[in-house]
Amino acid sequence: MSKEHEAALGLELATKRQEHSDLNAAIDTLTQSHVADRMLIQRLKKRKLALKDRIVQLENILLPDIIA
Repeated sequence: MSKEHEAALGLELATKRQEHSDLNAAIDTLTQSHVADRMLIQRLKKRKLALKDRIVQLENILLPDIIA
């Protein structure tokens, strides 16, 4: 893997982690407000799960599990 490709994946990973964290905070805030639409919260949770899947995928690419 080239350094440019690795850097691009690293940047994507950092962006996805930040977005995941932001969604988590938004979900917590909406849940505590007791005013939010349940469908909105469900959509945000689904998006958060998709982000987590992509984060794991990127981590596996960038940090392969090498059995020594």
